[in-house]
Amino acid sequence: MLAGGTARNFAGSCTFRSRTGIGLGSPMAARNEPLSEYNRRRDFTKTREPKGKVARTSGDRKRFLVQKHDATRLHYDFRLEWEGVLKSWAVTRGPSLNPGDKRLAVRTEDHPLAYGDFEGTIPEGEYGGGTVMLWDTGWWEPEDDPTKALRKGKLSFKLHGGRMKGGWALERMRKRDGDKRENWLLVKETDEIASEDGESLIQGNLTSVVTGRTMDEIARGKCEKKARVWHSNRSTAANLKAGAIAEKGEARKR
Repeated sequence: MLAGGTARNFAGSCTFRSRTGIGLGSPMAARNEPLSEYNRRRDFTKTREPKGKVARTSGDRKRFLVQKHDATRLHYDFRLEWEGVLKSWAVTRGPSLNPGDKRLAVRTEDHPLAYGDFEGTIPEGEYGGGTVMLWDTGWWEPEDDPTKALRKGKLSFKLHGGRMKGGWALERMRKRDGDKRENWLLVKETDEIASEDGESLIQGNLTSVVTGRTMDEIARGKCEKKARVWHSNRSTAANLKAGAIAEKGEARKR
């Protein structure tokens, strides 16, 4: 194990295991096996992705994260912790700060909470094969009960991350004949964080929020440039933006 929680991965690459202390917990029995589809799609003898286990969360703050994923097509996986799993959407063009940009977000299978610490390479030929970067992480505040909101088709929330902040919403699109998956829209709400230069969010942040690596460095197996220290005199957002790694419980105190 390397400094900052990085473990040597297969084929000379590195897989990051963060220590944010947000939303991780012990396994518990799954109801209706929400991670069965996740497990069915993966061969864990070939990929370093974590096995799917529903977990009991620790603390009141629920984690959110975004993983930049260079698979068949580059996209951003947006994940919200809820009911012991990560509810997940693939945002094809990535998030935008412009409220006028409605970004397609395709609903994907639930992921285990442990997936929120995954940064590395999924082997070619495996499901989702390609490079994965932990692009943002933090916690989220739903405006209403998430279970009911997801059922109704509109989930509004605030994000407290290193890069994504303020009000956002996920809105389900009307299903059309032939649609195999749920199509949603990820939309920035109008607030002090919003900007007409919506693309600046993606174009201005090209490295991992935790390890500081580029996609190319992750693909080549280069481990994080240096261990990042969590500074107690900084806010959670400032620490995450700097790529700091919290010791267990630090992030929950803020």
